[in-house]
Amino acid sequence: MLQAPRRRARRDDLIATIQRMRLLQIDSIHVVARSPYLVLYARLGDYPLAWLEEALEVGRIAECWAHEACFVTAADIGLHRAWRAQSESNHWADKHAARARDANLKEMHVLLERVRTSGAVRASDFERTDRGVSGWWEWKPEKRWLEAWFASGELMVTRRERFQRVYDLAERVLTKLDPPLDASTSTLPPDDIRRRFILDSVRALGITQARWIADYFRLKPAVDERELAPLLASGELLCVQVRGWDSAAYVHRDHAPLLDSAFAGRLRATHTALLSPFDPLVWDRARVRAMFDFDYTIECYVPAAKRRYGYYVLPILHRGRLIGRLDAKAHRAEGMFEVKALFLEESVTPTERMLAELAQAIAAMATWHGTPRIRLGRCRPAQVAAALRAHWRG
Repeated sequence: MLQAPRRRARRDDLIATIQRMRLLQIDSIHVVARSPYLVLYARLGDYPLAWLEEALEVGRIAECWAHEACFVTAADIGLHRAWRAQSESNHWADKHAARARDANLKEMHVLLERVRTSGAVRASDFERTDRGVSGWWEWKPEKRWLEAWFASGELMVTRRERFQRVYDLAERVLTKLDPPLDASTSTLPPDDIRRRFILDSVRALGITQARWIADYFRLKPAVDERELAPLLASGELLCVQVRGWDSAAYVHRDHAPLLDSAFAGRLRATHTALLSPFDPLVWDRARVRAMFDFDYTIECYVPAAKRRYGYYVLPILHRGRLIGRLDAKAHRAEGMFEVKALFLEESVTPTERMLAELAQAIAAMATWHGTPRIRLGRCRPAQVAAALRAHWRG
């Protein structure tokens, strides 16, 4: 995200963006827009939200458990299915799925047979008899069972309707993949898949220390420098030193031209963007602290009285730096984009250019989202508010 897009996005750009990241995390909170749309917007600029669901329905992307629940490209889904089938997982989704099978295996098989004979289903196709709240064990039984079959691979998500999953047999979903499923991935040894995930993680991260690699695909055990040594020897990874870091840094060889530009002082960042709390740039708190000197917590899971910044806080990326954060809410019926609060980091001295580009980034997101009117609350420092409003008026 060094530069803003140079042209309007096309459908293929959405697939290419997911492929570069290797993972697009799914989260259903939609105080602004749901996270996958925001992550794509930060990289693509203005694009139709429907493209994501369309790509899923025609098989260009698929859903799986990886970092968390994620979209991946059709080219990668075979690797994820093989990995989960061959390796022991300690992911919470697998643990809940195992409990569901232990308690209700007979009923789960009845449900699976219904999908087999009658076709794809939604959780909402089943009535519940009690009043539940959010969370796995408060879901109605059929929702838990559908998710358990999804976690274990018998079911996949064939499409989404109003962002709700529609489940079908994996064998039927896999037949529509574009590109088609590579059957050879199912026989890849776990060590080969792990090696591929390590390389993909380093490529997606851009530059990373060894200790940050495993989190990207939730690999266990952690990746260490000894495991990376053969990848350095083969030339697939490059090792560099970063000023202020006490550990070696790694770059994928595909990024060698960018590394050369960085060493020559020619790598310039010009982009300003508001980031999802679940953007891969910020989801590893240790990495974002080391790289950007930015402490970040997703406070929607923090009790209101203990929040420092707000419920749904978007980090602000400006020309290669994380300069602050804003608590936002989209009021769709009113066409209003509310910035409840905006905080610049204490180390940041706002310039006229910075505020102009920040004002443009907020206005552009608000317009893309269909909430072009902007309401601005408190700011830190306070004088930022008048500058932003002046830009919006002008």
